[in-house]
Amino acid sequence: SARHRGSPGEPRALLALPSARGPLPPPRWPVECEVIKETIEHIEWVPPQPEPFCQPACPERAPAALGEEQGTVVYHLGTAPPGSCFTRSRVGGAPGPLSSPAAPLEGPQDTTLLFESRFESGNLQKAVKVGPFEYVLTLRPDLYTTKHTQWFYFRVQNTRRDPLYRFTIANLAKPKSLYGEGMRPLLYSQRDAQSRGIGWRRVGADVRYYQGGSGEEPAAFRLSWTARFPHDGDTCFFAHSYPYTYSDLQRYLQALAGDPVRSRYCAVRALCRSLAGNTVYLLTITSPTAAAAKRAVVLSAARHPGESGGSWAMRGFLDFLLSAHADARLLRRLFVFKVVPMLNPDGVVVGNSRCSRGRDPNRAYGTALRGSFPGVWHLRATVERVLAEREVVLYCDFHGHSRKNNVFMYGCDGGGAGAGPRLRQRVFPLMLSKNAPEKFSFPSCKFKVQKSKAGTGRVVMWRMGVSNSYTMEVAFGGSTLGGRSSHFTVEDLKSLGYHLCDTLLDFCDPHPAKFQRCLSEVDVLLRQRLGRELGSGSSWSDVSPSELESSTSGSDSSVSDGPPAQLRGPARPPVSPRVQLLSGREGRSAGEARGVAGCRRPGTALPSGAAGATEEEAAAEPESEERPAPDKCRLPEPCQRPGQAGALQDSQAAGSPQHPEGRQRGGRGARNRPWCDLSQRGWSGRWPPCRHGGVSAGRWHKRGVPPSAAAEHPPPQRHR
Repeated sequence: SARHRGSPGEPRALLALPSARGPLPPPRWPVECEVIKETIEHIEWVPPQPEPFCQPACPERAPAALGEEQGTVVYHLGTAPPGSCFTRSRVGGAPGPLSSPAAPLEGPQDTTLLFESRFESGNLQKAVKVGPFEYVLTLRPDLYTTKHTQWFYFRVQNTRRDPLYRFTIANLAKPKSLYGEGMRPLLYSQRDAQSRGIGWRRVGADVRYYQGGSGEEPAAFRLSWTARFPHDGDTCFFAHSYPYTYSDLQRYLQALAGDPVRSRYCAVRALCRSLAGNTVYLLTITSPTAAAAKRAVVLSAARHPGESGGSWAMRGFLDFLLSAHADARLLRRLFVFKVVPMLNPDGVVVGNSRCSRGRDPNRAYGTALRGSFPGVWHLRATVERVLAEREVVLYCDFHGHSRKNNVFMYGCDGGGAGAGPRLRQRVFPLMLSKNAPEKFSFPSCKFKVQKSKAGTGRVVMWRMGVSNSYTMEVAFGGSTLGGRSSHFTVEDLKSLGYHLCDTLLDFCDPHPAKFQRCLSEVDVLLRQRLGRELGSGSSWSDVSPSELESSTSGSDSSVSDGPPAQLRGPARPPVSPRVQLLSGREGRSAGEARGVAGCRRPGTALPSGAAGATEEEAAAEPESEERPAPDKCRLPEPCQRPGQAGALQDSQAAGSPQHPEGRQRGGRGARNRPWCDLSQRGWSGRWPPCRHGGVSAGRWHKRGVPPSAAAEHPPPQRHR
């Protein structure tokens, strides 16, 4: 809106944004980086069968450590000098002609592989040939650092089909990895993609993860695997996880800009420019109905550039939220979504694992300097501005995890806040575990707030007043739940976005019984974890977070080096959300008011009196024009929900089934069931086996909850 123009965090004008016509804005690189001119693109593909974990190899039988002195350097890419820092950037990276880091072939009989990593998100610094078909590889540390070696993504050419190759990455930083538990690397064959439509797939036998030589300082760890290539003379790629580049995001946004339906309720703006000059995009997604009265949901991804699984989960979230599905329409009518799909484009472009400008951006939310981490600073400023206008129901930051399988969350339990906030903080992850029982692990969730995590996004947003603030961790490996022991596919990762949307509607269910049941179960789980009953006159506020869980050391970055001293600024005071107390439910239809009853204070209503065009209304959604949901989303059937007048009209246009009691809604396994009957809505999946000693070891009950139950248990007060 006009009164916010130029204020901190306000999206910039439409400048250098992806348009439906014309070329994409090219990424900008630091001038230290050489970049080949070839465009690297990969097709999406889902394996017809699950890709199981391999049998972990015994680390004691690790292959002999070979180095450069035992072989021939066949690829060596120069890096930024030690102690250097970012100075400037340009399209295409370093000026002048490209160097030749790969050793030339001696003739057609030379079987030496040709390595390359000077493309977007690529990472490989050196390759040493130590045998006819064996190579020792060295990864490039995050630019302007000497550490954070995890992400790899490189190309090999001049392949042979018959030999068994061995690759060993010799300088990994983490002492523990999912490769030690059966995870396998990814391979992409360009010939298979062109002729058979096959994309990324898991390959590798004899996969080992072990510590390198005892004399190495600092201690380095090694990943070794064997593999065969599918064709002679092929061009193949290896990667740590499914790559998702900055150009991939721009192509997605360009397709969105060219869609006349979706672009009406999704406004794409430039949140800011990164240090290298790449655009950090902000998407505002909502329908035009009573935009000023809606609550907000804030999501972000790709803060750590090597955690690409979070980017694919974000892609699935956008696919569903922008679809014509009835639940997606309902979400757009109830909430204003502020989405930053790639917060650290500079790190993604150069192929970093964690950093931007040599520092971890997820420890920078406590700094007030906008020039150090522009994306982080502007995201925080945006949330402050949104909190001044409306309540933020949920903040979630998408990450990847290299040491624990499954999907889980980190929340914020500061202790001493009373029993209500402590229990309610755990309800959303518990509901998500019910909706995605074969992917999401509630026992793996952590809620203790450590000092080392004070600068993370979830902690800072929580202290600003977002009571439901989470980090969602997506394993690089896969799932071990529900009898499954296999890697995640791209479709698995994208489905997490749908499950998050589904859980958001469950969390804001107008009937409180579902929330109250989860709240009671959380209470039982915590008592079992505590190992004792609370004393007479005591409550959960008397129990420290350390008694409930050891630490959040499962995080991929327990230790933070933080910003340098000269870049630290004074911490800004937290901003509390503005809450307007009104009687009744004016300003919206009764059904729409009930649609968010579970997310507001009992006895309050939505703000009224908002008039005029707002930024959210600029992302206006047509009432009847909707693009059909793509088949690849594998979404549940559209349903209806009672009391949603506008949503019911919208669903009729899409051919949604009707029910005498009104609009219906259902997840997988709960299709065409009336929303007014709590349990008939049901959970999208079954309740998983009670691995954590929960109160309910079977399926979520389907018998229904009488209306009297909802009256006896009013919605809890959820916000401070």
